[in-house]
Amino acid sequence: MHELQKVLSPKESHAKVVMDYLSDAGVAREHMVWSKLGDKVHVSMTVKVANNVLNTEFALFQSTVKSNVVMARITKPYHLPTHVAEVVSFVDDILRFPSMDRFHLSRTSHESSSASKWTLSAAKSLFNSCGSKCLGFTTPSVLSQTYGFKYMTSAASTNSMAVAEFTYQYYTASDLNTFSQKCGIQSMSVQTTIGGNLELICSLVPGACTEALLDIEYIKAVANAVPLTVIYSNQYSLLAWIDTVLNLQNPPLVHSVSYGNDEVQQSSVQYMYACNTQFIVAGVRGLSILFASGDSGVWGRSGSGSTFNPDFPAASPYVTAVGGTNFQIQSVIGPETAWSCSGGGFSTTFARPLWQSTAVSAYLDTAILTLPPSSYYNTTGRGYPDLSALGGGLNPYCVSDAGQLEGVWGTSASVPVVAGMVAQLNDIRLKAGKSSLGFLNPLIYAYPKCFNDVNDGSNNACDGLYGFPAVTGW
Repeated sequence: MHELQKVLSPKESHAKVVMDYLSDAGVAREHMVWSKLGDKVHVSMTVKVANNVLNTEFALFQSTVKSNVVMARITKPYHLPTHVAEVVSFVDDILRFPSMDRFHLSRTSHESSSASKWTLSAAKSLFNSCGSKCLGFTTPSVLSQTYGFKYMTSAASTNSMAVAEFTYQYYTASDLNTFSQKCGIQSMSVQTTIGGNLELICSLVPGACTEALLDIEYIKAVANAVPLTVIYSNQYSLLAWIDTVLNLQNPPLVHSVSYGNDEVQQSSVQYMYACNTQFIVAGVRGLSILFASGDSGVWGRSGSGSTFNPDFPAASPYVTAVGGTNFQIQSVIGPETAWSCSGGGFSTTFARPLWQSTAVSAYLDTAILTLPPSSYYNTTGRGYPDLSALGGGLNPYCVSDAGQLEGVWGTSASVPVVAGMVAQLNDIRLKAGKSSLGFLNPLIYAYPKCFNDVNDGSNNACDGLYGFPAVTGW
């Protein structure tokens, strides 16, 4: 850690400029907290002081999608005095809003009118292993059969994993118990919660806890014996989240994150590079960081335009991006096809890293006749996702939410499943006296034969025109 601090922390003179400026503006020194790496300072102040410090105006904004989500954000550009601006890269948590449509929720159940589409054979299979209310759904048993993992009964004492939750996404112990009982798996629980958990919200606000419950129920279903930490914040800030992770004395070894935005929705390129620096530090410390690739195809959350909109941080070279698939035949465990709305493509901001150069070059050559026009994307950019898993588009994931079993789908379902399998692999290594896997991507591309090759489908259905086809080798 000391070596990392020496590389990342600013000059003492630069830090003094910032702290003196804040102090002169009325911010108490005890309200300026430097990160463990010494590269960021977290400041608490009143709105009145913040308006003066940043020469702007703050207001409260309420989400039109989730009325319980309220955030303070600036209403006009911010400015710092020249001598301060010269030593500051950017100010975070004052501009961007999180996407509030991270997952797709279906109320499909056996009692619903749509249940008739599930075949009788599906009702007698693993797709009904959580009971009749999840008839035809993806269940822990379906995932175990599909990907060949076994349920864990014990874990290495040093093993650990985590999920990140933001913007009033909480969980209930009762739903975890219901899920365990209905799906016939070992009782599951959260070992550590950072940032608090308001279970009452789950019953008061419909859908308020679906994301968190999906993440927790399925990472635990795959790696139940591994202790789980939930890291929660009511503000969506990647830097604040990763700072929390890196400040822990023994941070969890695997992190599943189902949140993101488009590259073009970030406050600046500097912000994304600052996040990348933290992701690199996480990898150096032996942590595996996995992000969902998004559910809006090539256009991202920003929608169609003159170019595609890659996701961030999924398109960061320093995280493992997880996309979504479906079974080629509904309710039949077998070959998979790319989910038509899975996020994926090429970064506009980050160059193609060496560890995926061979695979991406081969892909572009192989798929040349079916690729979108090159003017829509950066052919030299970092390609993503790196891995994919069932997203539940054809067979929704069975989730217990507010005491009810219902179906959920999207890459938010895929990423905790993959993260759970990484935690299982870590367990094998740790029990053998080896280190955790850490930064996964170089290993993934060095050993492609360790994975199923999905070579069918495309992520073009969110547009119906453009998308990237899955071909052999990618």
